[in-house]
Amino acid sequence: MPKDRLKSPDLYFNRELSWLEFNDRVLREGLSEDVPLLERVKFLAIVSSNLDEFFLVRVAGLLRARAAGRARRDSSGMSPAAQLTAVSQRVHRMVRQQADGVREALRRLAAEGLVVLEPEAWSAEHRAFLQVHFGKEILPVLTPLAVQEIEPAPLLPGLQWYVAAVLAGGQREERIVVTPVPASLPRWITLPSSRGTALARLEDAVAANAAAIFPGEEVLATAQFRITRDADINVDRDEAGDVIEAVERAVLARGRRRPVRLQTSPEPDRRIHAWLDACLGLTAEDTYKIDAPLDAAALMELAQWPGLEHLKNADWPPQPPRDLLGAENLWDALADRDVLLFHPYESFEPVVRLVEMAADDPAVLAVKQTLYRTSGDSPIVRALGRAAANGKEVTVLVELTARFDEARNIGWARRLEDLGCHVIYGVAGYKTHAKALLVIRRQSQRIQRYVHLATGNYNDRTARLYSDLGLLTTDRDLAGDVAAFFNMLTGFSEAVGFSKLVMAPTGLRTRFIDLIQREAQASTPDRPGLIMAKVNSLQDVEICRALYRASRAGVKILLNVRGICILRPGVEGVSENIEVRSIIDRYLEHARIFYFRNGGHEEVYLSSADWMRRNLTRRLELLFPIAEPGLRRRLIEILNTLMADNVKSRRLRRDGAYEPVPREGPRVRAQAKFYKDAVDAVQSAQQAALQFRPLTPPKE
Repeated sequence: MPKDRLKSPDLYFNRELSWLEFNDRVLREGLSEDVPLLERVKFLAIVSSNLDEFFLVRVAGLLRARAAGRARRDSSGMSPAAQLTAVSQRVHRMVRQQADGVREALRRLAAEGLVVLEPEAWSAEHRAFLQVHFGKEILPVLTPLAVQEIEPAPLLPGLQWYVAAVLAGGQREERIVVTPVPASLPRWITLPSSRGTALARLEDAVAANAAAIFPGEEVLATAQFRITRDADINVDRDEAGDVIEAVERAVLARGRRRPVRLQTSPEPDRRIHAWLDACLGLTAEDTYKIDAPLDAAALMELAQWPGLEHLKNADWPPQPPRDLLGAENLWDALADRDVLLFHPYESFEPVVRLVEMAADDPAVLAVKQTLYRTSGDSPIVRALGRAAANGKEVTVLVELTARFDEARNIGWARRLEDLGCHVIYGVAGYKTHAKALLVIRRQSQRIQRYVHLATGNYNDRTARLYSDLGLLTTDRDLAGDVAAFFNMLTGFSEAVGFSKLVMAPTGLRTRFIDLIQREAQASTPDRPGLIMAKVNSLQDVEICRALYRASRAGVKILLNVRGICILRPGVEGVSENIEVRSIIDRYLEHARIFYFRNGGHEEVYLSSADWMRRNLTRRLELLFPIAEPGLRRRLIEILNTLMADNVKSRRLRRDGAYEPVPREGPRVRAQAKFYKDAVDAVQSAQQAALQFRPLTPPKE
């Protein structure tokens, strides 16, 4: 087969359409009869929040490319214009299915006593109540905008609800006035009800009482709409003298950028529709008429409604990590052995505790950490500030351009600086995505370095929602590499050779390709090679080609890819030996694990990086090996369990569609097994601690 065959567009799926297939898998969970009702509502809400980000960034980028006249085709052979058309068709179909699912979920919630009433179902009592409530609680906060009579027209920020009204009255001609629905007001209004709970949507109450906003004028028609604007931030770190100021300007500019999507109620008045077309400059391809709440993400509040716990998943409280069971002192435990943390099945608390102990321990000299995304009230950030106040050297790299967390990270950076920490805002030209923590402690007359490396962020909240892995270790080579990594970040020096770490963008893609090629070279018909990998996304074309070559050499390749996958499996002569699966379950699969059989000398790695071009080219990422045999075996078992899942797993077909994995043999739900394993480990340790020992005579 000629080498250029691997460049054929037929071997690759389009990235954007592949991502939409991921969101469709989320939607399938929202429509599944096997999922508890309020969990289905959550998934339906997540579909909307996912689409918001997709339009804010990915569709916005395609629109910019089309407007600039760029016709360069992607690896699948599609131009920006062709991608936009295909995306629109796919999203319109998805939104219709989601709307059907939302209406069905609301119907079932009503049977459980939580009723969301459409305006036409409001009784006279409801209307009277809403009229009084509107006058007292809503009207004083509203600011109607005469959008047709002011030059320039008032800005309508993105991702906000609006109620447009056609007015007539007095000597004026018909005109359109737009009223933003404030995000500060409660999204749901509780109505009088003799049974259960009845709710009205805030925007419906505004539309129904529009006449009170415009006394003396007749409201001829109303319509609800929502705009999405280009929100991608591109800060040139090489040119920006003050990075914080540059990021702040970019965040503020989001509200003024070009519109990329319009969502409206099902049949908006023709006058309002024509005004929106003229005002926004969007086409029918960019407009989505939705016969359901315009922003289903608001349903997330209903998913948390009290009193309906029987409609939710059973609680899975995080368990103490098995590698720390019985450990009385964290310093001693880490000096004795490597520790693998598997969140959220195992608690994130040891990571928080390590930073808190470092802050208060007089023997600790310094703490260094990367922060990409943190929680709103992060205990780790508080501990870092306390460590600086206690006189320790604290260095924190805060990635200011973590998408949609820019404002929060700017706040953390300034707060940490005020507390005396050395704050670095990243490295020129690259986004720092690596997850690393280094604690330097003096003990027994020598310096001991404690390291935490992970696949996920230092965020105690998402650690309850995302499936991630972390390694706690005092391995001297690995600790030395992490120390050198931080020195490179803070000293703005060139990357040096590491003993065990591999870093992007300097060598990570090359290392992955070398590992894949080595597996191909070691593969024989009697003992074929084996690669297993778990990533969030697979989009790097060079990695795909390396996998194709390995498949042709007889290597069996098992991939668990949560989201984007541009690699096409099952192509004769290219990828018959590659299988791609994806799991959507109660936790977001976020860990990155890589396994290579290596002729029987098995190697396992964890990483902050996906197999994405951006991760391998434009980000600082880390890949680290798992040396301890017991931890390697555990990670291999995790990969095997993920590939054995026949409950929540779907398989990528050659045509780009996903199908449920055939349920052959025993039922395997990977996430449920992982949690059971965590519980069993704790119970086994507790039983071992209860062993009875006979008393012996005291020593004389």
